[in-house]
Order: sequence, then C-alpha cells, then structure tokens
Amino acid sequence: MKHSTIDARGRSCPEPVLMTKKALLKSPEGLEVLVDNTTAKENISRFAGNSGYKVEVAQKGSDYILILTK
Repeated sequence: MKHSTIDARGRSCPEPVLMTKKALLKSPEGLEVLVDNTTAKENISRFAGNSGYKVEVAQKGSDYILILTK
C-alpha cells in the first residue's frame, strides 16, 4: 500500500513532529515522512511509537525516510 508522504526536510523540531501528527489525522493507516536530521528522526519515531505505530527507518544519503504503519 502506498502511504502519503510529507517532506519535513530543512525544518527544526518541533515542526516535523507537528507536521506528522497533523498528517496522521488525515491518513491514520500510515505515513511516510522525510527528514534530514537525527533529532527529527528520533522525535518522530518516539511520537509514532507512543501513538501505536510501527516505525521503519531507512537512510538515503543524508536524509531519513520513516515509514509509519498501524
């Protein structure tokens, strides 16, 4: 299944987490999030895990791709 994608690269926390939270309201089945720093990766992973999502993280160059699924 193809998930919605949000691009939070270039943004500093807490903005990527807030963008993820808002996007999950529209796509509660899952989401793909692009970030470019470890702080955002860790904060989104923690938020998603606490919200009941499974988080898969892949690194592509200096970017991280987080795949959140229920």
